[in-house]
Amino acid sequence: MKLFDVYPLFDIEPSGAQGSWLWDKAGTRYLDLYGGHAVISIGHSHPHYVKQLTGQAARIGFYSNSVKISLQEELAEKLGELSGYSGYSLFLCNSGAEANENALKLASFHNGRKKIIAFSGAFHGRTSLAVAATDDSAISAPVNGTGNVLFLSFNDGQALEAHMDESVCAVIVEGIQGVAGVRVASEGFLKTIRSVCDQWGAMMILDEVQSGYGRSGRFFAHQYAGAQPDLITVAKGMGNGFPVGGVLISPRFQARQGMLGTTFGGNHLACAAGIAVLDVIREEGLVQRALETGSYIMDQVKRLEGVREVRGRGLMIGIELEFACAALRKRLLFEERIFTGSASDKNTIRILPALNIKREEADIFLHAFNKVLKSQKQTA
Repeated sequence: MKLFDVYPLFDIEPSGAQGSWLWDKAGTRYLDLYGGHAVISIGHSHPHYVKQLTGQAARIGFYSNSVKISLQEELAEKLGELSGYSGYSLFLCNSGAEANENALKLASFHNGRKKIIAFSGAFHGRTSLAVAATDDSAISAPVNGTGNVLFLSFNDGQALEAHMDESVCAVIVEGIQGVAGVRVASEGFLKTIRSVCDQWGAMMILDEVQSGYGRSGRFFAHQYAGAQPDLITVAKGMGNGFPVGGVLISPRFQARQGMLGTTFGGNHLACAAGIAVLDVIREEGLVQRALETGSYIMDQVKRLEGVREVRGRGLMIGIELEFACAALRKRLLFEERIFTGSASDKNTIRILPALNIKREEADIFLHAFNKVLKSQKQTA
């Protein structure tokens, strides 16, 4: 049997990692400014994370949700305290797509409606309803088609107000759009969503899968707006590489047994990983560090010739160039040994490092980026 060929691959195989660095089989070292799609939140192989995960594996790694797993309660308590949502409930699952599926299902259970409003540039996942609410026809199979999703312009509050009515079940939006090229949901836009959802009895769902867990310089990106959602979805940085996701659920929702379910969600190892991440974020002040380091990087990049725009908050950064950036990203990787990310906007590079990246590591990137940018601009 061979692998189903769905990924374009760089000819690099990491064999070790520590902090913000990766090593391949030949011992070549790479600076990781992407974290595998914003997954690495506390750095590769953080000692506390490794200790907690290996210790848990030695005791018990898995049992189903048919028994009591007190680690789930510890994770929920610590997440509520650190995020500022201690009054909410937590449903644990395995990925961001699964979190969004369950959030949309909860919204529909709550008000009995079907219609969903999503936005241009949205990316909510690759499973059935998450795909339907994603603005990318290339990943939507015919079976994913539904007339229940309406796409409106991102950051257009007037369009939203014009299309809201009593048929709308939920409005789903990313705190910061990642795949679209790091597009920040404006504070006014999020407040408008909250207002019209209240007016029409719809649920406000904040997809914080990429922009959450301290990456924006707040625990959640939407907290800049002070607009409190009904449902918040999380994953990626939640487990620092271990598959885990979740939905934070407002007290207005009434749970009933059998409403939701998962085989692997909230297992012992996933909870140990999630608890370790929260411990490190709190003890090392990583939310504030993300804000400070991210502001430093953005301020420096804005000064460079050839940069059209710098978008983002904290360590979720989009750098839009005056030309397509694929060749520049390749040179950063193979000449400067630095991983960065792409976006659906072909001119935009995404920077999504671990929240504890050091200032001197940021400077390594800034020096290399400036060097390659100057060279590439001459040939673009």
